[in-house]
Order: sequence, then C-alpha cells, then structure tokens
Amino acid sequence: MKGQGKMKKITRILFLILGMMTWANSQTDSFQDLVKLYNYDQEAPLDFKDAILSKERGVEIHDISYPSPKGGRVTAYLIIPIGKGPFPGIVFGHWGYGTRTEFLPEALLYAQAGVISLLMDYPWVRPAPWRQNMGNFLEPEKDHALYLQTVLDFRRGLDLLESLPSVDSKRIAYIGHSYGAQFGSILAAIEPRIKTAVLIGGVPDLASIYLENNDPDIEGLRNSIPKEKLDEYIKVNRVFDAIQYVPYAAPKPVFFQFANYERYFDEKAMNRYADAAKDPKLVKWYPTGHELNDIQALIDRANWLKDKIGLGPIDLTVGKK
Repeated sequence: MKGQGKMKKITRILFLILGMMTWANSQTDSFQDLVKLYNYDQEAPLDFKDAILSKERGVEIHDISYPSPKGGRVTAYLIIPIGKGPFPGIVFGHWGYGTRTEFLPEALLYAQAGVISLLMDYPWVRPAPWRQNMGNFLEPEKDHALYLQTVLDFRRGLDLLESLPSVDSKRIAYIGHSYGAQFGSILAAIEPRIKTAVLIGGVPDLASIYLENNDPDIEGLRNSIPKEKLDEYIKVNRVFDAIQYVPYAAPKPVFFQFANYERYFDEKAMNRYADAAKDPKLVKWYPTGHELNDIQALIDRANWLKDKIGLGPIDLTVGKK
C-alpha cells in the first residue's frame, strides 16, 4: 500500500511538471505568434524627407517624414547634436492625446549631452492626408489597424536611426508615456535594437482603463457604449495589451515610472504591470498625476540613461539638495 501511495505521489508530480512544461511551451508559442504580427518589409526604401527647423545651442531640430509600412507617411522630429558621433539614440512615444512635441524639451536637453532623438506622431495625430481617426469603439478592427501601424512605424523609425552614420546602433533606448508605455513594452519584447525602455504612466491592459476605472470621462464613455460592444473592442485589441509583452523584455533593463495620483487606472493595475516584468527592472512612484511632470522623474530618467546607454553629462542640479 505504501508503495502504491508513493507511486501515486510520483505520478502526480510528473503530471504537474508535464503540465507546467506544456503551459510554458504554450506561452512561448503564443508569444511567437504575437511577434509574427509585427513583420514588415525592412528592406523597403526609406524615402527619408528632411527639413531643418532650427539650429541653436549646438542642436539641430529636423522636421522629417518617412513612409509607413501601412501606407502614408510618418511625421516626426529628429533632434541632432552637433558633432561627429557616433551618438546614442532615443526613440520617444507620446501619450494618446499628445503629439511628437510632448518630449521635445527633454530631447533637446539630451541632445546637449550628445544624443540623437526620434519623436514620432501616431497615425491619429498626423496632418492630412495621413491622419486617421482613433477611438472607433463600435468598429474595433479600425483601432486594431492603428495600433499595429503605430508599432510598425516605430520599427521603421529604428531603421531610419540605424541608417544614420552618426548613430551608435548598440546604444538605442526607448522612452514612452501612457500609450507610449504600452508600445514600449511591445518594442522592448520584439525589438533587439532597443537596449532599455523607460515606461511612464503605463497600464497592463485596456480592461484596466475601460472596465475598472472610475474617471468621469471614462465612465461617460463606458455608459455611452453598449456593454457587448465595449467587450468586443477589448477582445479584438487585447493582442496589444502591454502585460503580454513586458515579461519578454528581459534581459533588457526596464524602468517603470508611476504616479501616486493616477486618474486613468488604479495602483493594483500598475503593480500588476510592473510585477509581470522580469529583472532587471526598476519601479519608482512620484507625487503627481498621469502627466508624470515631476522634475524628479526627469532626473531619474536621465540618470538611468546615463548608466544604460552612456548619456553624457547634463546639468541636473534642479531638485537636488
């Protein structure tokens, strides 16, 4: 009887191990399927168009555009320090209601420390004729196409950076806020050219915003859409949820910056996002809202980049005792 009991115990353990292996393999297979979603023609001509807007204090601001893999053109700023290089590069992702201007002051600051930055507009904030409407809750496939296009446009932007002889392709970082943090998780997972990512005010999934949030604007939206339609929207676009990608960013270091007074999602959601990431990672909280406009957050980002991609010296005495 004891022998039978021991055999049953061993059998249960074997089934448990087999189950865990099967789960792990299914997770890997699932992620590989996600990666395939972002395939594009990396050899297509860049057709890079460039106009210098200003040149002052050793920094050039370029108004540029390049073809989107999904049609039309991507509008962006390219911020270039004066000098030989090769320089580290940073790709910035603005928040959903923002534009490429959101991180312009920060990119100018980094340029004085010898960094080239790319600041891209998302498809829904570009000028005509390339602008497309976002927020298609009754036609979720349209937003699905926009999310996908945005990630591919970022990847094409990395192609552009790599084509510049003044860029050190081994030292490229990503900084993204809100929607930009969502796209940053995807890029950190699928893009070997991204060496580190700073994810600001990010959320693990769409459900955390649209189903769990009590912000008056979100509640108003939720009440204006039939529940089955909102559920369908989340289901169709779940493929872009950051929490599906952030575990695969490792071994790249990821820096999470969260707001203590966040309006769009709660602390539980933010912790779930950060907990899903593997080491190396850093998580910091700031006494601010979704904008994350605390000067200490900027100082912490600069120090992180100094360590991860060799950012040059910047005057960060503000806020220090």
